[in-house]
Amino acid sequence: MDPFENSSQKEKGEAGVEFPLTSLSPGWRRLLAEDFGHEYFESLTRFVGVEFDSETVFPARDQIFRALKVTDFDDVKVFILGQDPYHGPGQAHGLAFSVQPGVAIPRSLQNIFKELSADIGCPAPTSGSLLPWAGQGVLLLNSVLTVRAGQPNSHKDRGWERFTDAIITRMSARSKPLVFLLWGAYAQKKKSLIDQSRHFLIESVHPSPLSARRGFFGSRPFSRINEFLIRQGQTPVDWCLPAGRTRDLPGIG
Repeated sequence: MDPFENSSQKEKGEAGVEFPLTSLSPGWRRLLAEDFGHEYFESLTRFVGVEFDSETVFPARDQIFRALKVTDFDDVKVFILGQDPYHGPGQAHGLAFSVQPGVAIPRSLQNIFKELSADIGCPAPTSGSLLPWAGQGVLLLNSVLTVRAGQPNSHKDRGWERFTDAIITRMSARSKPLVFLLWGAYAQKKKSLIDQSRHFLIESVHPSPLSARRGFFGSRPFSRINEFLIRQGQTPVDWCLPAGRTRDLPGIG
């Protein structure tokens, strides 16, 4: 049963709405079944249902769990943790740091692309969509999965953190080594959930324009990740995205 079927959407008879858990990949559905039936998750889904009824919420309802659809549990090689979705129109589509094709690239993502170019030579992408990374085993997950339009952190402390902490804990318990990439103080608070004797952890300041010059630039996360994966006998990630002209990517900031 899909937990969102208990939301006010169903009570209003809006049967045409596509609920997100119906398209979750099999590995995640199996792994998170206990959480889906828990009282905290039922409370969370009621809150999210009411928010969708009364406010503009991002991402779209059928994209909330997109990271857990396109990158299955057994396929994860790299875990990049964000905070909450972009809160501007047309930006968020369920993948941390990623925006939908055709949308202006946010400043933090511009800085990620600048470091990507400096680290391994990838040319400037034409799009801010990181879907090609997700298809290669890069889990792009925010700690909070929904947000009100124009109101960052508006859905914090409603239960999403408990849900995504459970995901981090289960990933850490997995025997196959993976890379956890923690950008910024918020993500680094999750270190206690990760078994660092088993997995490779990379930390730096956040790629935000406010902090990127204080240690994000020059941190070389992409080449370091691939070096680890190769040592583990795993296929490295092809980080380069469909490219455009160099001038498509604004200056560092």
